[in-house]
Amino acid sequence: MNNKDWTENIMTIFGQICQIPRPSGHEEKIRKYLTDWATERGLAYKTDAIGNVVIAKPASAGMEDRPTVILQAHMDMVCEKDAGLDHDFMTQPIETYVEDGWLKARGTTLGADDGMGIAMALAVLDSDSIQHGPIECLFTVSEETGLDGASNLAPGMMNGKILINLDSEDEGQIFIGCAGGMNTTITFDYTPESVPAGSFFLQVSVDKLHGGHSGDDINKGFANANKILARFLAEELEKYPISLCSFNGGNLHNAIPRDATAIIAVPSAAKEHIRADFNIYADTIQREYHVTETTANFTMQSSDPVAERIEQKVAENFIHAVQGAFNGVFAMSMDMPGLVETSSNLASVRTKEGKIVIVSSQRSSVESSKYAVRDTIAAIFRLAGATVESNGGYPGWTPNVKSALLKVATDTYRQLFGKEAQVLSIHAGLECGLFLINYPELDMISVGPTLRGVHSPSERLELCTVNMVFIHLIEILKNI
Repeated sequence: MNNKDWTENIMTIFGQICQIPRPSGHEEKIRKYLTDWATERGLAYKTDAIGNVVIAKPASAGMEDRPTVILQAHMDMVCEKDAGLDHDFMTQPIETYVEDGWLKARGTTLGADDGMGIAMALAVLDSDSIQHGPIECLFTVSEETGLDGASNLAPGMMNGKILINLDSEDEGQIFIGCAGGMNTTITFDYTPESVPAGSFFLQVSVDKLHGGHSGDDINKGFANANKILARFLAEELEKYPISLCSFNGGNLHNAIPRDATAIIAVPSAAKEHIRADFNIYADTIQREYHVTETTANFTMQSSDPVAERIEQKVAENFIHAVQGAFNGVFAMSMDMPGLVETSSNLASVRTKEGKIVIVSSQRSSVESSKYAVRDTIAAIFRLAGATVESNGGYPGWTPNVKSALLKVATDTYRQLFGKEAQVLSIHAGLECGLFLINYPELDMISVGPTLRGVHSPSERLELCTVNMVFIHLIEILKNI
């Protein structure tokens, strides 16, 4: 067994990755970093039309007859930041610091999802002491926005039939399955109307919610900013003739929305009553979510006047539909206790040019249930007069408990740490399900160090788990 502590090696590589802007769809700089890495070490590499990269490394001496193993990670990262922070993800690096054993970023996502997967794969490529058979490292693009790299992986890019995905978030857990998912886009068309004379304008906001990953964190009780704001507006509509001028909340389809803002026009005589109602409402929400939303911030302030409002009937239908739309855990798995089976996340709302556009994401490890929750969401918005479209989505990854790779992984974990690894399926999208479409013979697992708060500025990496995962990985490579 290799007793070396690899943490410094891996974190040095990750530090370099943090200097490289890599939003989804803009992986040019990280791709060049990877291909330069291969060239500098005399390793063969290839790219495909969409921008995926495969770097190959020959087997260690005496292990040439071992099967080829694919190490896989994605290049892009979720780009979320604290409200008001001046940070350009296209040009600026991620600024990191260590606190109480956790690596964190200052006001932004850390990008350990999946920068740590890249760093671990490169650490294997960089080492002359790790024993392994032939290695292929596959780095995919645009995983976070639609699994585009995995969906469009060119034929022949991979030769191996064993794949270790490095995109999981809990040391000591080995994942052998994942949920499938899809996005549903809801559109309300409206004709702008003049704001009633004598109106007073208010900006109503909720922000600094916890947020998080819309799959992995959906069962943790975090508030959805779009739902919270719509609930307040629905309550006030019962009492006052409110005009909705705009509503914008959330950002990414795979993140629980942390903030939402609306501009409303209200009768001048009602403005102080509405302010009082909002203060009471804020206190109510903070009590309801006192465990999960300790930093929640509610603000109502005067706003500059605007000439037009959203067509009143459409605005009312929109508010009530958002309030009524299902959000959260739809069903728990009957096969794997504690696993979320099906869920939905009302991810983002945007007002623009006579339209209100809502993006909602659905996930399920049962394909038929994925469509059932989609249809549940679609029904309420269609009743409210919206048009609804869904993309084709991506398939789940069905667990294989008889996997030969899984046996090696669980055996080596027990030998290393004197305890059993947890074998699980995850309620999040991994690229593994898509790889199976063109490479049906793949035997796969997914592992990774402990991360928390992914897809939000609270993302953090537990440093003590980095070496644990890596020595487990290299023992797997040695024993395959």
